[in-house]
Amino acid sequence: MQDTVRFIGHFIGGAAGEEKGARAGDVYDPATGEITGSVAFADGEAVDRAVDDASRAFESWRHVPVSKRASVMFAFRELLLSRKQDLARMISSEHGKVVADAVGEIDRGIEVVEFACGIGQLLKGDFSENVSRGVDTYSIRQPLGVVAGITPFNFPAMVPMWMFPIAIACGNTFVLKPSERDPSAPNFLAELFIEAGLPPGVLNVVHGDKVAVDALLTHRDVAAVSSVGSTPVARHIYETGAANGKRVQALGGAKNHMVVMPDCDLEAAANALVSAGYGSTGQRCMAVSAVVAVGEAGDALIDRLRSKIEKLRVGPASDPDAEMGPLVSGEARDKVASFVDLGLDEGADLAVDGRGVKVEGNEEGFFLGPTLFDRVTPDMRIYQEEIFGPVLSVVRCDSLDEAIAIVNANPYGNGTAIFTANGNSARLFQNEVSVGMVGVNVPIPVPVAFYPFGGWKSSLFGDSHVYGPEGVRFYTRTKVVTSRWPEGEPSAGPNLSFPGSDR
Repeated sequence: MQDTVRFIGHFIGGAAGEEKGARAGDVYDPATGEITGSVAFADGEAVDRAVDDASRAFESWRHVPVSKRASVMFAFRELLLSRKQDLARMISSEHGKVVADAVGEIDRGIEVVEFACGIGQLLKGDFSENVSRGVDTYSIRQPLGVVAGITPFNFPAMVPMWMFPIAIACGNTFVLKPSERDPSAPNFLAELFIEAGLPPGVLNVVHGDKVAVDALLTHRDVAAVSSVGSTPVARHIYETGAANGKRVQALGGAKNHMVVMPDCDLEAAANALVSAGYGSTGQRCMAVSAVVAVGEAGDALIDRLRSKIEKLRVGPASDPDAEMGPLVSGEARDKVASFVDLGLDEGADLAVDGRGVKVEGNEEGFFLGPTLFDRVTPDMRIYQEEIFGPVLSVVRCDSLDEAIAIVNANPYGNGTAIFTANGNSARLFQNEVSVGMVGVNVPIPVPVAFYPFGGWKSSLFGDSHVYGPEGVRFYTRTKVVTSRWPEGEPSAGPNLSFPGSDR
């Protein structure tokens, strides 16, 4: 353990607290296995303080002109750009991903901030003149109040920025409960937002575990909850939040497939698979983990994948040549390794074994090398379950129709891709596949910020995706006004019939 262990407290009322509560969790450097920090775990009282503070801030923030809210967003964007490297190193030190990957995460988060900068256009309602004699009807969008976000460890900056910039730009106040595994980046984001001119209390951060999550889900003053996590957690958040009268968008787990057709550029497909399967050590909700090789594509693809995987450099973020870092924790590494053992027991062919990887000077780090299975079948657990690590499983089939059937039979529906040179194949795939985000010769089809992100089936609970126009709709409610301004004519008296549009 390092001589000095940092304390990471809750960020409430515009500043991080220094008081240590009764419960706390260890924060690790995944590359060394050392404990580098201690993060406060919120109890119900801490959550109450954060929500109460956000409730008070809402009373004034909701009335701040939309142009002023946009100007704060612009200032926040500039600070994110100027402090990007600091934030990236912070993410790498607690998550383990290499710095270049952390920078990419931040860039995608900044895209959502840029989308929120246009909030004046996004909040515009509709107006219909003279819907009846002298009567006009129009709609306005108003904020909900205090809203909450529950976010995972794998993107400690990007996923929170999917949520709070849009929610705050819409006039809400926000309480964020990030992962306890890498808590420093969310606090840093809150500090930058305050520096950008955001009033204290508009964005609060509480750290912790299920105790904090359940306190937010049942709190009477929390109007809506957004979350990203595993499917069991997403289901719990959706059911508990909805039972307590809240709007909920809960993104769950994934088993993302990439279909490789024999007519595609196999070299490009192999490069895409290595990038999409092993980037961020496979700890992405949009990582490709299942490859469906159609027809004769299988053997040639395996050969290319094996040669590329064996050249990957595994190491800590401090190594500028490292392409893949450690897993986030020793528990996560051991879980992924157990799936490799399971795949062998189930009869899959282990083409590349990453269990024996050693990183000189970082022997206690949570490293596991890229792993490749071939001839996996859909009845195997390594295919059915979300491994969330650097393991690619290749399933073989004879036709595109069979490939689509394999994808559609899977209970997850987050992201999928097809690599092909045939436009008819691509069009058939995108029309028939039961998945929320589809890539055509794009392995990780994460939409840009002005389109929504979200899956189908067990990858999403609730009917709203995150960010984009759906994010604006989620964080606001519509009020329709019907108005008439009499011109001084005398009233015609009561009329008990239902009014129509011809009066």
